[in-house]
Amino acid sequence: MEKVNALEKFKLIKNYYDPKIVGEINDSYVKLAKLKGGFPRHSHRDEDEMFYVIEGELKLVFDDKEITLRPGEFIIVPRGVWHSPDAEDEALVMFIEPKTTLNTGTEINERTVAVPERV
Repeated sequence: MEKVNALEKFKLIKNYYDPKIVGEINDSYVKLAKLKGGFPRHSHRDEDEMFYVIEGELKLVFDDKEITLRPGEFIIVPRGVWHSPDAEDEALVMFIEPKTTLNTGTEINERTVAVPERV
């Protein structure tokens, strides 16, 4: 059992939309990612996904609305809901999600990170 400094861990992340594992809670990972620009629309068939913004702003685009998250705010996207993250400037985001969750959901493509690294 050790404490984790998320801001120090973010310094180890070089690429956008490349989630890294920083912890585990039961059957879930705690992941960090730097986000900038848009990410393809996707959904997660079997998993809910939590986005918690630590720095910057993150817009989540849904079929019927857009929600902007600022530092200290989070949202839980229920399984099956189509969404697309978009950050105009760099955003530092923490995710809490089941270990089975792929960053691209049911859409497998060149941006899929099948096995995230630990930092």
